[in-house]
Amino acid sequence: MRRVVITGMSGISPLGQDWVTVAAKLKKVENKVQHMTAWDEYKGLNTRLASPVLDFEKPKHFKRKQVRSMGRVALMATASAELALKDAGLLDDPNIKNGRMGVSYGSCAGSTDAILDFGNMLKDKDVRGINATTYIRMMSHTAAVNIGVFFGLTGRIIPTASACTSGSQGLGYAYESIKYGQQEMMIAGGAEELCPSEAAVFDTLFATSVKNDSPATTPAPFDLNRDGLVLGEGAGSMILEEYEHAKARGAHIYAEIIGFACNSDGQHITQPNTNTMEVAMRGALDDAKLSPSAIGYVNAHGTSTAQGDVAESQATHRVFGNQMPISSLKSYMGHTLGACGVLEAWMSIHMMKEQWFAPTVNLHEVDPACGELYYIQHQPKTIDTEHIMTNNFAFGGINTSLVIKNM
Repeated sequence: MRRVVITGMSGISPLGQDWVTVAAKLKKVENKVQHMTAWDEYKGLNTRLASPVLDFEKPKHFKRKQVRSMGRVALMATASAELALKDAGLLDDPNIKNGRMGVSYGSCAGSTDAILDFGNMLKDKDVRGINATTYIRMMSHTAAVNIGVFFGLTGRIIPTASACTSGSQGLGYAYESIKYGQQEMMIAGGAEELCPSEAAVFDTLFATSVKNDSPATTPAPFDLNRDGLVLGEGAGSMILEEYEHAKARGAHIYAEIIGFACNSDGQHITQPNTNTMEVAMRGALDDAKLSPSAIGYVNAHGTSTAQGDVAESQATHRVFGNQMPISSLKSYMGHTLGACGVLEAWMSIHMMKEQWFAPTVNLHEVDPACGELYYIQHQPKTIDTEHIMTNNFAFGGINTSLVIKNM
């Protein structure tokens, strides 16, 4: 089995587009949630809260012909992938185009403005508004294929459209592609663009926060008085590479992915299952050949929903006991859906390297129904560890767990 290392990373998030900016905001222990006044127009939509990326624009060197098949989600994904390739020293390397590099990348869906165009066609029975790129912008694998075409990649393409595990599956399947000898390098990650239709999905399940007049107080993962999740958006990309290949070219290595597991509940579309979550975490540890005591920090999925927080924390307690440090980065930037798995891994790797981990914002009183753990609260906690775990869980009962080693 081949070793898989991370040689490039980037993130486009509500907290910023570089680690220095993001770290400063995490250390302030403040979220980036705001009242979306544009959503006030939607009758019956209870939540008006979200965490948008405010400072992203199409890179000036992206030509019109290159971006005509991209909606916002694909554009953020491709821009993030370019930053990661540059970070890895591979942006102008011809070897990425010879089939040795592939893409494993996901989002919940494509761009909703393109979906709206097709909806209008069906409603009005008129094809005006549909053009040659409408479907390309709408399709669930728009991020993965646009990245591949933009950089001329001819390796395997793995689209991971699995809701909240799109980004973590992107990382996990890229890891497996390299580990088992199918590729030398992979661009891995996930992206999501903010849309009120996605807020409506969770609104119908009574899972969204409605603290519309106090956005700084929500979401509050694991807190007794939490009232639901808040959506965000963004994109994150990592360059995964076979260790000997990376070493031979003198690449800077951030970390090594040493464990991955993915399973499904097989019971209910939207109700999480503690038992299968536990199995996923233990599977990642088994893949990494580590005992639970080797993990120094767990990055939680931590959506701030009652069922999700309780099921996840109880599963984590079963695996690690009551002293495992844990926090949720969604408390800062909301639930970025398809992007959350990679954005949270990106931030957690940097924190591991700097030996501090951000607390969960708005966690004042831990819900007694949650599993007994060391919930990081109020201020960053200093932790010196070689191994972290990051977990994500999605509709359909999809569970993912990644174990990452510092390098």
